[in-house]
Amino acid sequence: MSGRRILVTGATGKVGMNTLPRLLEQGDRVRALCHHRMMSATPGVEVVTGSISDRNTSREAMSGVTHVVHLATCKETPDDIMDVAVKGLFWLLEEARQSTTLRQFILLGGDAAVGHMYYRRDTPVTEATAHRAYPGCYALSKVLEEVMLEQYLAQYNLNTTCLRASWIMEKDDLRYSMSFGEDVFGGPRWRDLVGAKAADRYFAEGAVPCMLDADGRPARRNFVHVKDVTAAILSVLDNPAAGGETFNISMTEPLDHGWVCAYLKQTRGLSGVPVATDAHSVVLDNSKARRTLGWQPQYDVERLVAEAWDFERPLDEPRIVAYPG
Repeated sequence: MSGRRILVTGATGKVGMNTLPRLLEQGDRVRALCHHRMMSATPGVEVVTGSISDRNTSREAMSGVTHVVHLATCKETPDDIMDVAVKGLFWLLEEARQSTTLRQFILLGGDAAVGHMYYRRDTPVTEATAHRAYPGCYALSKVLEEVMLEQYLAQYNLNTTCLRASWIMEKDDLRYSMSFGEDVFGGPRWRDLVGAKAADRYFAEGAVPCMLDADGRPARRNFVHVKDVTAAILSVLDNPAAGGETFNISMTEPLDHGWVCAYLKQTRGLSGVPVATDAHSVVLDNSKARRTLGWQPQYDVERLVAEAWDFERPLDEPRIVAYPG
């Protein structure tokens, strides 16, 4: 046994469901905090049901834990996001600073905190890049989360680690993110950019969008596979080099839409459709994580694309999107 009792918030989400088994495999005791979806009984996992925005729920979940892996989040839901992302994190941090057992608090952040593709960048985005949310409540919440974590380190010397992830993919997520249909996952919503009539034709043909950036070039944007996110979480647990640090977690090379469309044309005969956007290409520099943690993403662009198009969803595993992105 590792001697760790780890609280995982957002345990029924994409990252949570991939991380729980890995923690159990290495002998950790796991407590899962679940809100929207009930978790089926899993040997070795203690379940606390409720919302982190409720102080008593957070207190119960935090009791006796040695580590927190905070995954819970909201997307563009103004009615909920401040309660979950800000108040919820505040209650967890308040319990953490007063805990006699806690050793580490790990936050899974996101590149929305530095503006993702909204702002023009002349250089790669590093951990030193200033916070700069794009319009909307989700990006603002990611900035506030990181700032709160930084301040609990400064105020109370809480042992914190932030993993700033790019857009997290698994299974057929990427394929659906490049759909001209109503089933598109995340953004942009391609049919709104090309018009419904053209989108329906492209969808029927199986065509994929070739996203163009604001300069008219194939866009470069950052993704990471959920398995690499889980590996990053495991790499920072009780790692002295991770104390008080933030790490960019992404594929080493961003996804280039021009390359992807050429690859899909060559391997699957799918046509690429240039789609103009006002987004800016961006590179999230993950060299600090690779250098400091010894973490190395196992997914590059080719593997990410190939697995997304090869994935065949079982009939008893319907595609469930808990949030649109």
